[in-house]
Amino acid sequence: MTQDQLRGILQELERGTLNLSDAEEQVLGIVRRAPFEDLGFARVDHHRAIRQGFPEVVFGAGKNPEQVASIAKSIVAAGHNLLVTRTDETAYAAVANVLPEARFNREARTITRLNNTAPTGRGIILVAAAGTSDIPVAEEARVSAETLGNRIDVLYDIGVAGLHRMLSERDRIDAARVIIAVAGMEGALPSVLGGLVRVPVIAVPTSVGYGASFGGLTALLGMLNTCASGVSVVNIDNGFGAAAMASVINHLD
Repeated sequence: MTQDQLRGILQELERGTLNLSDAEEQVLGIVRRAPFEDLGFARVDHHRAIRQGFPEVVFGAGKNPEQVASIAKSIVAAGHNLLVTRTDETAYAAVANVLPEARFNREARTITRLNNTAPTGRGIILVAAAGTSDIPVAEEARVSAETLGNRIDVLYDIGVAGLHRMLSERDRIDAARVIIAVAGMEGALPSVLGGLVRVPVIAVPTSVGYGASFGGLTALLGMLNTCASGVSVVNIDNGFGAAAMASVINHLD
């Protein structure tokens, strides 16, 4: 059962076009179905949308193209939006054979296919990237957040080496309900944004930088040690993780 299916039953009940016993029967009939589908190599969690508000997301790395395609087909058949992260064109070709409407974003390394396109989040999630080199991780966050049902704004290349670039966009920054701040090097962008806004800032350290960046560890530690309030931190290069947390916040009443 998707959130839209459950909401539709409740709306019919509220309008009086569906009586209580029929609504109960429909809900129980769906819930009693197997909460997951066993494909042999994977158990696709079809009830995750009920528990967490969004369906299972496929981590593509380490899976062969046929496995990705089978999981993707199962997710879409259950009425869910499809999001595959950390994937490639070979996997996309296999998915497109069974889901011709699927789309591949080369920069974000994602495959998507939307059954439900209307945003359900309450506000705007702003995805901000410090530098152009951080854009692939920012794009993973953007695509993920959109697929999870949110309206998105993006600001790229607004890092602290030129604060005037960020300050010229104050109206768009202030309009966000949640901000995802993506930065490598020393990872200063989330601290600066965190000191300017009253909304949650989710910091994403990237592996972009010279030798002493230690593959993103310097940015990670800098973000964890921020003195700005309201800043949380996800793992290095984890655009999806930031999007998932931002989406949960944006769907809160």
